[in-house]
Amino acid sequence: MRQHPTTTSSDRPPIDGLALTRLDPADYGRAPWKNGGGVTIDIAALYRDGAVAGSWNGLVWRLGRTAIVAPAPFSDLSGHDRQQVVVTGRGLVLDTPEGEIDLREPFRPTGYDGGLSIVSRLEDGPVEVVNLIADRNLARVALAVLHEGSALFLQPGTHIVYAAAGPIAFEVDGAATPLAHDQALRIDAARPLKLRGEAGRGLIASIYPTTTETPSA
Repeated sequence: MRQHPTTTSSDRPPIDGLALTRLDPADYGRAPWKNGGGVTIDIAALYRDGAVAGSWNGLVWRLGRTAIVAPAPFSDLSGHDRQQVVVTGRGLVLDTPEGEIDLREPFRPTGYDGGLSIVSRLEDGPVEVVNLIADRNLARVALAVLHEGSALFLQPGTHIVYAAAGPIAFEVDGAATPLAHDQALRIDAARPLKLRGEAGRGLIASIYPTTTETPSA
């Protein structure tokens, strides 16, 4: 499998059992929505070998940020699970045949089936959202919020700490780590770990592979 976008090595000292990689906004990719209605800023993604970065064919998982500026149908992402959270603005509602998905409040992650028929509704103007999307046959995903003074205990997997709304500071197993606005830190963990929020409010995207086989293109 192939990583995207380009990453740079973290300036933090190595921690046993953890590989830390700082993700810089200058290296984030750009990818069109599947329905062509907008553009996603790719913070990090993983594709099957041979897949084209930014495409939907061969996507294993993707963490991205996008703006929703007008009500519109969402892309059909059948076969994928989706975690979503508003990071700028408020008042987003997703109307589905099964009822509404309430994303009105910022920094309140919600998960749903990517194959749902959805039309967005904006009750208080445009918003920006962060999406974590995964092929459910290949990965299980979760989004969480790390507040000042809070702690998260995470299992082995890939975890991305993202400063979505201003700078943040946190500890990775006691090692202090600051991030400027829009920066991220990828943690590939071979063991459990603890994150503790020190300042600001960040997002934690967690990805857990559901298969040990390498997907083919």
